[in-house]
Amino acid sequence: MTPAQLACLKDLERQVLWHACWMIHNANHLREKGEVKVGGHQASSASLASIMTALYFHVLRPEDRVAVKPHASPVFHAIQYLMGNQTREKLENFRGFGGAQSYPSRTKDIDDVDFSTGSVGLGVAITAFASIVQDYIAAKPWAGTRPGGRMIALVGDAELDEGNIYECLQEGWKHDLRNTWWVIDYNRQSLDGVVHEGLWQRIEGIFTAFGWDVKVLKYGALQRAAFREPGGEALRGWIDRCPNQLYSALTFQGGAAWRKRLTDEIGTQEGVADLLAARSDDALSDLMGNLGGHCLETLIETFGSIDHDRPTVFLAYTIKGWGTPLAGHKDNHAGLMTKAQMETFQERIGVAPGTEWETFGAIPSPAPVRAFLKTVPFFAKGTRRFTSPAVPSSGPVFLEDRELSTQAGFGKILDAIARRDDALSARIVTTAPDVTVSTNLGPWVNRRGLFARERMADTFRDERVPSAQKWEFGPAGQHIELGIAEMNLFLLLGAAGLSHSLFGERLLPIGTVYDPFVARGLDALNYACYQDARFMIVGTPSGVTLAPEGGAHQSIGSQLIGMSQDGLASFEPAFLDELSVIMDWSFDYMQRGGDGTHDRRTWLRDETGGSVYLRLTTRPLEQIALRREDPAFRQGVIDGAYWLRPPSARTRIVLAYQGCIAPEVLMAAGRLAETHGDVSVLAVTSADRLNAGWTAAQRARRQGDASARSHIETLLSAVPRDAGLITATDGHPATLGWLGAVEGNRTVSLGVEHFGQTGTIADLYAHFGIDTHAIVDAARSFRTGG
Repeated sequence: MTPAQLACLKDLERQVLWHACWMIHNANHLREKGEVKVGGHQASSASLASIMTALYFHVLRPEDRVAVKPHASPVFHAIQYLMGNQTREKLENFRGFGGAQSYPSRTKDIDDVDFSTGSVGLGVAITAFASIVQDYIAAKPWAGTRPGGRMIALVGDAELDEGNIYECLQEGWKHDLRNTWWVIDYNRQSLDGVVHEGLWQRIEGIFTAFGWDVKVLKYGALQRAAFREPGGEALRGWIDRCPNQLYSALTFQGGAAWRKRLTDEIGTQEGVADLLAARSDDALSDLMGNLGGHCLETLIETFGSIDHDRPTVFLAYTIKGWGTPLAGHKDNHAGLMTKAQMETFQERIGVAPGTEWETFGAIPSPAPVRAFLKTVPFFAKGTRRFTSPAVPSSGPVFLEDRELSTQAGFGKILDAIARRDDALSARIVTTAPDVTVSTNLGPWVNRRGLFARERMADTFRDERVPSAQKWEFGPAGQHIELGIAEMNLFLLLGAAGLSHSLFGERLLPIGTVYDPFVARGLDALNYACYQDARFMIVGTPSGVTLAPEGGAHQSIGSQLIGMSQDGLASFEPAFLDELSVIMDWSFDYMQRGGDGTHDRRTWLRDETGGSVYLRLTTRPLEQIALRREDPAFRQGVIDGAYWLRPPSARTRIVLAYQGCIAPEVLMAAGRLAETHGDVSVLAVTSADRLNAGWTAAQRARRQGDASARSHIETLLSAVPRDAGLITATDGHPATLGWLGAVEGNRTVSLGVEHFGQTGTIADLYAHFGIDTHAIVDAARSFRTGG
């Protein structure tokens, strides 16, 4: 790096720091009411200004991908603004409706966000899984030739409290993680205080144990030069011994406080007095604040020293609030500069009043900087969002089994796809958290193999030990085996589900998990959906139907998770042909990217696409038919419901069910028909999609579109108003309980509200009141008015 380049970087560092702080100050000024503040993060942003300047304007290449620490969002937006990827209008409206987001967002920001961040730790861990996905793609013969990039996370030191980071470290070690950099903003302050002493040693030890290269950036160039002066070693020793809280407090107090403390504690040691006397208070303050994470020379040198692809963590010492009046104060997390402080800061940084939003307002001579920015590699090719053509499906795979569970059917459908030699089978990648066999992924894996960058033999096969599992690892494999941490499952699905945008190659990720343990990875599931990642998650086995396993493995509220999770279409088919139709539709739905216009037939926004959640069961059901060809049936399955027994003017009871409770409902319908006349049966395959369409249609009617009608409204409009509605499902009764509100029918909702226990299916269905007898008994309430 030449002196001229360094000078440009220092100008950019100052400009970025100014815009980040001004953005937050302006947002608060616009929205404060009395003493109510909208939040700070000026200090958090300032601590990363130097690191991000060094990365974005010197180190990064277009193929690199970056997850920015949530509170450094203003720095990120400021950098993008300098490069023309962000607008002044959105910066002025930072934290306002339609403005730049408080935390970087792939879906809501217009600038070049690689990974959304916000829920701490997840933006860090996903970079490791993105690197694994990058290796997976590079190993495939259908992949195009693109240079491999580094997956980089900017990490807060307090963020290292998050358990998913350590779960990720272990998984990375198993999969020979490469090309991953984590830059830790070691400012030694968390939201509520100062981090514990010696944390850096624990960080170093943990990362070293997992095979990471650890680079510690503790001292800046000014400090290292001072250490070479007489008294310098004494100063270094004092810095190394200084407690975190004291260093922060002295930083906030400034040069005079530094001088007094150093004089009192090491001033009598040889050379120290002269070292201190040679510097003014301001210069001494600059020296003590010149930690490695704020020194561009040190950052550039250290980043440039990495000559391998092993995962690397940079422990960059910084000062929270560096360069601002908030520097070092323990309350600065949500702190905001006062108007007077901001004016002083503005004067010191060199921004003339009235030029606060000028692109180069803090740079006295912008011409060299403008020229320099044209040479910055990272931005040379513009924004870096790729696209990938959709992978066509060969149509639904229908099974010939007369009796089978949906979980087993899922495995057989994937096995049939695995036999094909087509684009769809090539682009599917499966994964599971140590439940591959027990969720029926075994046949797929036997045919398609497990992924590893280097081939590993199947020792059992080589040793001629009989086994149903032919588990051979190699570059051609299409299954990524994980440990039992569900957070890792959803982070991997999230990374693989963004492959078309990150790497320009389409993947169709499928993950399986025991249904109740969807909740164990819920934060990462929500995070993946927030990024608009595309994948299929299969929760199986589900409900109290998994009777012998007991309550710990029996899900209750997972249906409600599927209904409430944005970006996720959830289904619970009862029969195999329903499952076949849903899976075929899902592969297409996962690849859509339309504008989100509502389909007036259903009031769903299917053209937008999204991820899919299948809730399946281990209960074998006798099939109604092997393959129902009626287009209305197939459309109803996708839309969320269809009539198994349509209503008539004489209908007095409607039974609506979702999932494997179908046999009890159909048997109850037969019994009730003897005493209640016509009994209709509504097969619900997706309460989620029915409810989403209904609420959207209601909203449209409130906005003046009187003709808006959802799929469930169309179905239930044929039911007499005085008919009773009984809903039943192996899950929470609220899943279907809202159906009575659609047309105003009296409703009894049956389901499971309490933890399960061991027993037979019959025992548990009777215990929870979802068996045939309970359904028949519920009909009595319509006669008695109860």
